[in-house]
Amino acid sequence: MRVPLHTALAKKNESGADAMPDISENRIVPRLSADLLTRLPDTVARPTFAPRSLTTGILHLGCGAFHRAHQALLTQHAMNAAADPRWGIAAVAMTRPTVVDALRAQDNLYTTLLHDDGDARVEVVGSITETVHAPTDRIGVPARMADPNIKIVTLTVTASGYCISPVTGRLDAACDAVHHDIRCPATPVSPIGMLVRGLEAVRKRGGTPPVVISCDNLCENGRKLRGAVIDLASLRDDGLADWIARNVQFPNSVVDRIVQPGSPADLAVARNCLGGIEDHAPVSAEPFMTWTIENFDGERPRWEDAGAHFVDDVTDYELAKLRLLNASHMLLAYLGALAGYSTIAEATADPALAALARQFMLREQGPTLALPPAELRRTVDGLIRRFRNPAICHDMTRVGRNGSDKMVPRVVAAMCENIAAGRPTPGATLLIAAWIRWFTETQRPNAIMEVIDPRLESLTKSASQPDPYRRAREFLWRADIFGTLPDPDRVQRQVGDALAELAGDRVDTVVRRRLLPEFERGIE
Repeated sequence: MRVPLHTALAKKNESGADAMPDISENRIVPRLSADLLTRLPDTVARPTFAPRSLTTGILHLGCGAFHRAHQALLTQHAMNAAADPRWGIAAVAMTRPTVVDALRAQDNLYTTLLHDDGDARVEVVGSITETVHAPTDRIGVPARMADPNIKIVTLTVTASGYCISPVTGRLDAACDAVHHDIRCPATPVSPIGMLVRGLEAVRKRGGTPPVVISCDNLCENGRKLRGAVIDLASLRDDGLADWIARNVQFPNSVVDRIVQPGSPADLAVARNCLGGIEDHAPVSAEPFMTWTIENFDGERPRWEDAGAHFVDDVTDYELAKLRLLNASHMLLAYLGALAGYSTIAEATADPALAALARQFMLREQGPTLALPPAELRRTVDGLIRRFRNPAICHDMTRVGRNGSDKMVPRVVAAMCENIAAGRPTPGATLLIAAWIRWFTETQRPNAIMEVIDPRLESLTKSASQPDPYRRAREFLWRADIFGTLPDPDRVQRQVGDALAELAGDRVDTVVRRRLLPEFERGIE
């Protein structure tokens, strides 16, 4: 249900800061719980089932904001529609216990706030039956996975969590976590190691293995996850690897929703929307949502009743998502941060950056996709509107992190197709240059973006090369990041030109030089 944000937001005090509700010193502020669901205002949607009555049928690795605003919410809607209580979720936090602690204190309930046009659609979610902190869990993720009730395992652990080489698409055995799991298979720390150990336990008991669904932004995420799991299993037991290859389904899937972690403002919005009840784990997201999953055999929630799509092949959906939304996000993050903007919404409000993003999608990324021109233009228009949503504070560090893992599937693959077809690539070239520049920019005081990257140390060293053309070469020769580039001398020269311009000119000046007349006219 929709609640106007001007009434949902906490009142401001005279200094402009969020003011807390008037609470007497002796009053105990109630915390969200199953017992308080009936006391929620009518404007708040909630589960139609009793959360404590659910059976856990899904194990999820990666209990972050995205999972809670996407799969967990859709699973609640599916259970509401089908009155099927078998699909409660055991949600696993892989590193920090913060979210686990917050959710356990409120019966694993939390609020989703979907922001749109000054309103918030508010819903309390009760599909999570248990929250688990993997490093301290006494049962262990593999043992939980081997529970016969677990029919599905889903993952949102980010691309780097798969320990996959971005060039080969197979397991990177040199990854520290994988190296640990090879030496200590009984106590895995990587998601891949946990899956292998859990599937090994299923095999030993003679059970039917769960379906494993990747929900991360990886091209062919299910196929790559399957390859990584089999690769690790084969390092221990060829029989286990063969059993996994023959018996375990890893369908590809594509997810899309812009989500932000809970903020102090979200805590205030949730408290007011819930009628004064505290929620320490709300999540905010845009209303737009898609989940496209390849068909698979076996029991599952009726996710299609909640808006998911089941198809025979997700390839076209996947490429469109990675090359339009995700690549444009990277463009806006790296250039926007250089221009002094801290969120994607701020960057997209800049006419020059918005025009470049539109040109990048229509003239570079779009021609590499199987989308009719009219559908491509509608998709791009919709993405620009989504990016401009001021209620979604998608910060530059979060969007731009792990850039070296994202270059090939989101940017370089399309750039190579364009070069082969004789099409110019000004947006991709400038994106790469802006990313390179950030390895030195973040060392300055008050930098907008922090660089988080699995290759940070070596790339920071390369970024210290003072000559922009040699610096471009230092980065672009890295096959583990860029693969094999066609016409590498030309690409290096163009990236070097962009690096030199970014060092001497304003970002909007550099951007405008690359705009075609029809896109430049649109910003006047």
